[in-house]
Amino acid sequence: MKIGILGGTFNPIHIGHLILAEEIREKLCLDKVIFVPAYFPPHKDNSDVAPAAARYDMIKIATKNNKYFSVSGIEIKRKGRSYTIDTIREFNESYPDEELYFITGSDLLKYLEEWKDLNEIIKMVKFIVATRPGYPLEKIPSYISTLAIRAVDVSAFEIRARVKEGKSFRYLVPEAVFDYINKNKLYK
Repeated sequence: MKIGILGGTFNPIHIGHLILAEEIREKLCLDKVIFVPAYFPPHKDNSDVAPAAARYDMIKIATKNNKYFSVSGIEIKRKGRSYTIDTIREFNESYPDEELYFITGSDLLKYLEEWKDLNEIIKMVKFIVATRPGYPLEKIPSYISTLAIRAVDVSAFEIRARVKEGKSFRYLVPEAVFDYINKNKLYK
């Protein structure tokens, strides 16, 4: 079985995340894609990060109608800063005979040299970087495979800013996530 692991803050999950996951699943013939929300991402300021439980719930809501998508709470259960190496080790234990693909966006390439135990990560998974608008693929290390995906210029930062400013963010997130954010007064 071929399993994609899509980690991130998902603050909030939006249509860009879902399109990325679906296109990569299809292009790589993955049997499933597992979304892994970080408890606290190591490379971000966490001042406007919604609670982990809320981000987990939003991913569940957003992915529930896709039989190829699931959500793992392993980084949330671990608490503290989330490091990819720890997550990959857990997935290797849970899926010892499966082909694992770690999926990330090109926006994270600038932090690659800072990743904890990067050399070990690249031995344990196939590393896939998806293109993102505004983040060109430059100086790609040989251990990374790149995939061009449909350009969807949506960012979680933009969504949070629109919510704070009282502007519409409808259609940037799935309708159920839109309702969840409003009902729970997130990002105000």
